[in-house]
Amino acid sequence: MTGAEMVIEALADQGIEHCSGYPGGAVLPIYDALFQQQKVQHILVRHEQGAVHAAEGYARSTGKVGCVLVTSGPGATMLYRADGRPHGLDPLVCLTGQVPTHLIGNDAFQECDTVGITRPCTKHNYLVKSIADLPRVLHEAFHIAKSGRPGPVVVDIPKDIQFAKGIYSRPKDFQHKGYRPKVKGDLDRIKAAIELMRHAKRRCSTPAAASSTLVRKRAISCANW
Repeated sequence: MTGAEMVIEALADQGIEHCSGYPGGAVLPIYDALFQQQKVQHILVRHEQGAVHAAEGYARSTGKVGCVLVTSGPGATMLYRADGRPHGLDPLVCLTGQVPTHLIGNDAFQECDTVGITRPCTKHNYLVKSIADLPRVLHEAFHIAKSGRPGPVVVDIPKDIQFAKGIYSRPKDFQHKGYRPKVKGDLDRIKAAIELMRHAKRRCSTPAAASSTLVRKRAISCANW
């Protein structure tokens, strides 16, 4: 199985039915694999920023992980412009094309440091350098995006990795050493925060963050109704 086919297989295994994106030279192998199957539907947008916003809307309204597919260089940088705010709360997996591995760092055509650019505004990001790592990275990206505090994850895939052939398998567990999200709150700190709010002189009835969360929960409940 080629790397491009692994990408589509991983999306299908994760239950992804729709992927918004805009094609380009560095992701053509993935697009070739995409249109040879029926499990994942591609939503063609007119701009990479639009692809991110479409995936955000999908994630907010369904509670599922939104998926984006864009090319290298200008495609990846325009994706950054849409997701350039620090750590959004929407679970997104953004797949970006990249020049072949032997050209990385040589100022190749439509090359950019996607990992370096997106590091400040993503929950995590990857540059895949081996076809053997691709299946694990793809599934790990979805795990990180939707677990703990949701957020965007970028997977940068060089073109030679998309053409390379390897063995696809879905990992059963994730042994990410640096990712141990806290899923339960600290009761002592929560009680202390409640006491501070109770004795506040100028109370805020609905904090902005809480308001945003309530709106998203209402949207998800309406979508499931």
